[in-house]
Amino acid sequence: MQEVEKHESEINAWHAKRMDDLVAPGGWVNLVGLFWLEPGTHSFGSGEDNDIVFPKGTVPDRAGLFLVHNGQVIITAAKGVEILVDGKPVTTALIFHPDSVRNPVLALDSVRWNVIQRGNKLGIRLRDLNSPALKDFKGVERYPVDIAWRLQARFEKYDAQKTIPITNIIGQTLEQHSPGAVVFGWNGHQFRLDALEEPDGFLIVFADETAGQQTYGGGRFIIIAKPDAAGKTIIDFNKAYNPPCVFSAFATCPLPPKQNRLPFEIKAGELDYHGGGRHQAVSAQH
Repeated sequence: MQEVEKHESEINAWHAKRMDDLVAPGGWVNLVGLFWLEPGTHSFGSGEDNDIVFPKGTVPDRAGLFLVHNGQVIITAAKGVEILVDGKPVTTALIFHPDSVRNPVLALDSVRWNVIQRGNKLGIRLRDLNSPALKDFKGVERYPVDIAWRLQARFEKYDAQKTIPITNIIGQTLEQHSPGAVVFGWNGHQFRLDALEEPDGFLIVFADETAGQQTYGGGRFIIIAKPDAAGKTIIDFNKAYNPPCVFSAFATCPLPPKQNRLPFEIKAGELDYHGGGRHQAVSAQH
């Protein structure tokens, strides 16, 4: 009983932190736009005559220009508009370079944005710290915590060059490095899930027979710890969580590869979310 109570306390603490992270400045609930960039110069602002139209009331009618050239993105602020990069006002700044890991977040009043790269596509991801979705967010429902879904697993390492095709919600299929597979047993059968590398563990993008019913049709995520020296780890489906696309129409989530679609129900972890997010109309520039 003590082990069950300890496990439930751990999962509840994990869930509480996840809810806080979702509504944090870098969370997913405050996304309000995604604008793909083509080479050339593009005006942006809340005025309808801009090439890139931010939501009304978030920025001035004409806020500035984006210049996209040779995979780089340079921003120029309109006269009288104070755009902050790393907390300092700029007139012109390089905000994306393909050979740099630096990816600054720009700020203008309550709005934040940065450049994202998906394959050969560059885009502006826009957040509003005063988004109505933040005020409407009431949390995510989940299945009751059940220690039976905390499973012993082993990690089977792949060749260092192994990649798997991952299709995302915007229709791209990209080869991504897979360090190996997580193998576990359920009801007398053995199953395996291909993993993706994360800084603090392995990410598994999966779906099960609850997908499209109680849980999100596009699958769920789970992060597991890297294995010990014997290759052993734990996969705890109580920590299965919704991808960003559940909360916003402006995310670019990976979808489960076919080998990660499990033929049984996993009644653990987060249920589908039916707040604002992806259920709102998508911008024509998305």
